[in-house]
Amino acid sequence: MANVLLMGWDLLHGNVLLHGWHMSDVSFYPTELVQYALLESVLGLHMSTAHVAAAMTYTLVVLLVVLLARGGTSGPAALARTLIAGGIMVAPQLSAGVYAVDLAVGHIGTSVPLLLAWLLVDRAGRRWWVPPLITVILAWALVADPIVEIAGIAPLALVAGARFASQLPRRGPDTRDAILACAAVAAYALAWVAQAVLRALGGYIVSPLPVHVRTPAELPGAAPALWRVLDLFGADFHGLRPGVPLVLAVAHLVSVVLVIAALGRCLRRRASLVDQVLAVGIVLNLALYLGTMASTEGAHEIAIVLPYAAALAGRLLAPSPLGGTAIRVKAGVKAGAGAPTRVGARAAAGALVLCGYLAGLCYELTFPSSPPANAPLASWLVAHGFRSGLASYWQASSVTVDTGDQVRVRAVTGSLSPYLWMADTAWYDPALNQADFLILQRPSASELTLLRKRCGPAAHEYQVDGYTVLTWHRNLLRAPR
Repeated sequence: MANVLLMGWDLLHGNVLLHGWHMSDVSFYPTELVQYALLESVLGLHMSTAHVAAAMTYTLVVLLVVLLARGGTSGPAALARTLIAGGIMVAPQLSAGVYAVDLAVGHIGTSVPLLLAWLLVDRAGRRWWVPPLITVILAWALVADPIVEIAGIAPLALVAGARFASQLPRRGPDTRDAILACAAVAAYALAWVAQAVLRALGGYIVSPLPVHVRTPAELPGAAPALWRVLDLFGADFHGLRPGVPLVLAVAHLVSVVLVIAALGRCLRRRASLVDQVLAVGIVLNLALYLGTMASTEGAHEIAIVLPYAAALAGRLLAPSPLGGTAIRVKAGVKAGAGAPTRVGARAAAGALVLCGYLAGLCYELTFPSSPPANAPLASWLVAHGFRSGLASYWQASSVTVDTGDQVRVRAVTGSLSPYLWMADTAWYDPALNQADFLILQRPSASELTLLRKRCGPAAHEYQVDGYTVLTWHRNLLRAPR
């Protein structure tokens, strides 16, 4: 998050194309970077600005999920859809869950333009201006995040194309589906052109996507990582001791069951185009995760699955606008006198689960917020007059942001080479910058020996909050003597 704040700060101060920046494999450029820059213009460069941005993003996601779930209904049906979709989104799991769907900049933010696109298709799909607007929205999102290929463009192209192909034997097939499929393909082309223009104008550089496609023999070993998907729904009970967190995690398994039921219902009946797009998007995201990047570190790479799943569950499992329930009655059995009773029982059970989720949210709010991890170090550097230095990736930009850019610390490798991952090459130009200190975390004797050989003896050594701060009377950005 600190690096994204620094990118937004540079954007705000005139580097519109972010010339010299080496991004990660996701640029965030036309979406969250603009959001961060606007917030920084009001709130300044502070880590708290990132938390405001995260809260804003998640609020937008929840609102769009609810609007999409409602599907143009009103009255009790709209209320039921709102409660199902909003309930699934209401309380991310502490720690890993909050990180995956809230604090991790990237894919959860990408769901905002995607949900907006599906909302347009759902509410205004037959107006002439919808396909070109969908093209622009999808292209805009794809420039920011390549996951849009799997979560947006491919689902729309596949679903709309298949729906149109299934109508070809009939007279007068609905061309709307064909036009939307073409809009998805056009979005990919438009994004490619936009990225080429940005490169030609000297804009930022995106790092290659580190994708390893697993062989069929490797898939069983990666399958346990799918357990981390439960983090998205607040339902990861693995390793929890008996207590409130375990009870809340088990309660959130209801959300997982609802989503599975919604996916099954989407397969069993002729669902709407938006329902099918959401379902295909979920499946493709999970397949990509399992086949390439699944790990036990977390599920933030597939955070889009949560809003898609919540919207789909709300659309397919709530009572229909015509009365009755969306839960299918067994074949050949009509809803009789017992139907209202069953509906009331389901409503009561749903209300109980939702109250449990809200109680869980209140429980989570009782935990005090933690200060930034490197805040004591940052305060010490400011108090002792330090201005520019080097550190490893996890300390560098966070210290810079914690000090409000008063102390500029740049990320380097173990050999003091520039670490160009979400970094600006100008930071490492010795003609522009003077770095005279180095932050190390529990350095070994061999590391200190190599540093002395490379940079000469340190002028001073300080121990600060578990870190070693070494200073020199020379610019560490210049080649060693």
